[in-house]
Amino acid sequence: MTIHHPWDDAPGEGRAVELAADVLWMRLPLPMRLNHVNVYAFRDEDGWTIVDTGFDTGRGRAIWQMLLDGPLAGAPVARVIATHQHPDHIGLAGWFQDRGAALWTSRTSWLFARMLQLDAQDRVSDRQVAFWRAAGMPADRLAARQAERPWNSADVVHPLPLGFTRLVEGQVVRFGSRAWRVAMGNGHAAEHVTLWSQDDDLVIGGDQLLPGISPNLGVYPTEPLANPVQDWLDSCARLAALAEDRHLVLPGHKLPFRGLPARLDTMAENHESALTRLAQSLAERPRTAVDCFDVLFKRSIGDAEYGLALVEAVAHVNCLHQRGLIAQVGVTPDGGTVWGRDTAPDLR
Repeated sequence: MTIHHPWDDAPGEGRAVELAADVLWMRLPLPMRLNHVNVYAFRDEDGWTIVDTGFDTGRGRAIWQMLLDGPLAGAPVARVIATHQHPDHIGLAGWFQDRGAALWTSRTSWLFARMLQLDAQDRVSDRQVAFWRAAGMPADRLAARQAERPWNSADVVHPLPLGFTRLVEGQVVRFGSRAWRVAMGNGHAAEHVTLWSQDDDLVIGGDQLLPGISPNLGVYPTEPLANPVQDWLDSCARLAALAEDRHLVLPGHKLPFRGLPARLDTMAENHESALTRLAQSLAERPRTAVDCFDVLFKRSIGDAEYGLALVEAVAHVNCLHQRGLIAQVGVTPDGGTVWGRDTAPDLR
């Protein structure tokens, strides 16, 4: 079965679409190329359970107030489920907690989100600069980045108070008149929560299960030797054992869809193909991670996408290195790590 979208259009601002009994689909805007995040509400006896929240901005709060007063009919939000720690998914969780909601998420998601929200920086750290330099960021771009105030999670994430309810692999939880099995994904985010209804065909996919696009698989200075690409491929294989064509997947972005088994195969194949292309290219000509953009993405990368492209390129290089297919073969005059097969390039 190929991907099928039962709904052609997303709900408008402040509106909701009913996907199933007591299940609402809504959207919040994002100020970036991927300009939205999906959020969902499940009716419970004590109010609503919502899944993911959008950024903590004045506009985001105003839209949520429209939703609370409108489609959610003034009933309280009893709990927030954050599928993972990225700001577009957990940004307003603390705001809802301040209004009396409980937060459910994985331990890693809560710890990472809270750490990043508290770790506001007014200048780029030396370790961040060293990471960019090793990846092959050109000197002029590196200097420009150093002169800018860095983006901080705290810019769009409400403070998270102490206390959350941990979701763990294999656990069964109840909300929205359904029992849900917790299955964790990895790669895009550590301990990414997906939820599989035991009573009907609904699956809450977050960014682990997306149609049409693949989520960013990035390496950051927090864990520079991480291998999120392999984590992602392993997760696709594990989740494939649960996936059925009947499932209606509620994704973090784009439109709800059916055809999950085929989609998991496609997502895995896309990254394996990228790894194969990259390994072949590096065998012919050693490169830094940044120099791999054309091979990996097969298109021009603009300023708005550059940061995400860099961390994803490092991730694919790390995967090939840990598979034993490439090695460090040199260093550029600017300090970039050069990857290839065996022979060091003449770069000086």
